[in-house]
Amino acid sequence: MSKANKKTLVLGASANPSRYSYLAINRLRGQGYPVEAIGKKTGKVGDVDVETGLKPLNDVDTITLYLNPENQKPYYDYIVKLKPNRIIFNPGTENDELYELAEKNGIPTMEACTLVLLSTGQY
Repeated sequence: MSKANKKTLVLGASANPSRYSYLAINRLRGQGYPVEAIGKKTGKVGDVDVETGLKPLNDVDTITLYLNPENQKPYYDYIVKLKPNRIIFNPGTENDELYELAEKNGIPTMEACTLVLLSTGQY
């Protein structure tokens, strides 16, 4: 699958340059991945708009989480409806409840750091 077909949703995105989600968006775009971003506040990271609403998306390959487990709860139904090919739980986002929900819906999960996966060519 080409990078152009591996759309990534960054959930917990921030336009703050000191946040890991900001770095992930920049690195994903820098490597040619299409990116959608949803966060608490609107903003812009390079050519990616950070939005606050749960907009309908198609063909999401990966959801990479930058939300703590408590802040993930309002997104459970949304995540399942998107039917991504995988969910990446970045450090600090591990959540047994969402693991189980994903498993019940046939969505693979992994505990990993998106930035490390990108830098090692494993994304």
